Amino acid sequence: MKMLAYISIILVTTWTFSCRDATQGEDDFLRQRRHMVRTQIEARGIKDRRVLNAMLKVERHLFVPHNHRHLAYEDFPLHIGEGQTISQPYIVALMTEALELKEDEKVLEVGTGSGYQAAILAELAREVYTVEIIESLAKEAESRLTKLGYNNIHVRCGDGYLGWKEEAP
Repeated sequence: MKMLAYISIILVTTWTFSCRDATQGEDDFLRQRRHMVRTQIEARGIKDRRVLNAMLKVERHLFVPHNHRHLAYEDFPLHIGEGQTISQPYIVALMTEALELKEDEKVLEVGTGSGYQAAILAELAREVYTVEIIESLAKEAESRLTKLGYNNIHVRCGDGYLGWKEEAP
């Protein structure tokens, strides 16, 4: 009986520490995201509050391979597979601010990649239509965006040069 009590204590202690570590990890990503926005994006002239808020909200570490998550908030592109990269955060913010999106607009994005830019755009526009030529990336991005609750993003595998005729203006 005494041995069972020790095992129970060890299991509870292990579970408690593993849960705390997971929470600390998310807190660390939030801290890194805030630092990214302040030092890489705002400090370099991005002023649109809606863009800054979108960059704060969208968790970039969820859009990069697990082995690169510790680098997710650094200001450089990261490999996402299939010879493709996720753009550096500043470039994403710069391109997004340049669009001057309104909440009632819809956007066509060519080159979905991991879906990060689409998620940023979805925070600012009514609908996002994104086209990815590499099937595996399109499927992964669609799955990721669905799991994250983005109902206003539509992913298609195809050649972005052809656009998305059914949703064209």
